[in-house]
Amino acid sequence: MSEPASSYYLATAAPSVPHATLQGRREASVCVIGGGFAGLNTALGLAERGARDVVVLEARTPGFGASGRNGGFVFGGFSRGEDALLRELGPARAKALYGGTIQAVELIRERIARYAIDCEHTEQGVIWANWFKDDAVLRNRQALLAEHYDTHWAWWSRDRLRSQVDSRRYHDGLFEPQGFHFHPLNYARGLVRAATAAGVAVHAGSPALSIERAGGAWRVRTPEGEVEAVHVVLACGGYLAGLRARVDAAVLPIATYVMVTAPLGGRLQEVLRTGAAVYDTRFAFDYYRPLPDTRILWGGRISVLDRSPVEVRRLLYRDMLKVFPQLDGIGIDYAWSGLMSYARHQMPQIGQIEPGLWLAQAFGGHGVAPTTFAGEVLAAAIAHDDPRWREFNDYGLVSALKPAGLLGAQLSYWWAESKDAWKDWRERVGGV
Repeated sequence: MSEPASSYYLATAAPSVPHATLQGRREASVCVIGGGFAGLNTALGLAERGARDVVVLEARTPGFGASGRNGGFVFGGFSRGEDALLRELGPARAKALYGGTIQAVELIRERIARYAIDCEHTEQGVIWANWFKDDAVLRNRQALLAEHYDTHWAWWSRDRLRSQVDSRRYHDGLFEPQGFHFHPLNYARGLVRAATAAGVAVHAGSPALSIERAGGAWRVRTPEGEVEAVHVVLACGGYLAGLRARVDAAVLPIATYVMVTAPLGGRLQEVLRTGAAVYDTRFAFDYYRPLPDTRILWGGRISVLDRSPVEVRRLLYRDMLKVFPQLDGIGIDYAWSGLMSYARHQMPQIGQIEPGLWLAQAFGGHGVAPTTFAGEVLAAAIAHDDPRWREFNDYGLVSALKPAGLLGAQLSYWWAESKDAWKDWRERVGGV
């Protein structure tokens, strides 16, 4: 795991409220295990619905994992592509699930305003930039989203794209106006403040060591205390808690990497004349966005290795210069990695796995809106017996086939990366 001091988010985060470790025994209506976006959204969603005696147990500090380390992109959809959802679920169910993430984007906006969360909320949209000359992938996705998901992304010609993103690497692109970007750790801490103000008890430094049935409830033990709760929510992401073997066996902890440049001042305009966040059309894509202090946050790659900041900096700096060679020589002030949880079916695992035992994990690299959606689904299920969680039943606890699955995931990434490189080479050599 990268050193926390390497994170730009930690260096610039708003002060966090101290949270005591759990001491002694207490009862609760709901115990949420995991203080990331999935757990915090569930807890806050319950509080907003009038639930009382909600407890959150976090092994480290809230937002420690992927929720406080990600690229900060906020837009709809899942890691699983919209075309695959359509094939697997049919038009109505696919649209409903995708629509849940669009509603989640709006809920994030609403909570930022309602709870006055200062998180560098930047309403400049998201650009999907085409790495290749072939524009079929853009045309097909634009048409699919409009026809089946009532979602409209604008076409940007090569000239328009290059007027905003000064790179010879890209051709044309799609612009998602509803998307935005933010400081995810500050947002996570804002959720914590909102939840605690509503009566949720958040305990840091309180890893769940075991969970067992206790009559009609569940008993969760920590090093110095225990919670007896009617409902328990497992929301541990890629930082597996070891509480249920089949839960941990269903996901692969996969690392992704992020770095942040030194402040660029006027040089930022040499490459970006937009405040939008950007990612590209390769499977192994780059993602990046300008920060308020003229830095660029740059992320990418997927690996089973949680590399050191030095290695992350080396890899991502090379990737950045492929897109923006004019930035050669700039400084890199921060670099870090973090673990995401992936399922083989590339969809979140959300729902009830035993009576009163709930799950929200496997959000992959597309988690800000889906974790918010998951929190709403689980909060509604627990507070009001809302059955919408059953819409995720098609994407359940499928074994990730560890340890072979980790090797398979890395090989799949390298294979997709090589296909991207082959297509790029053919276009350059053949003039396609």
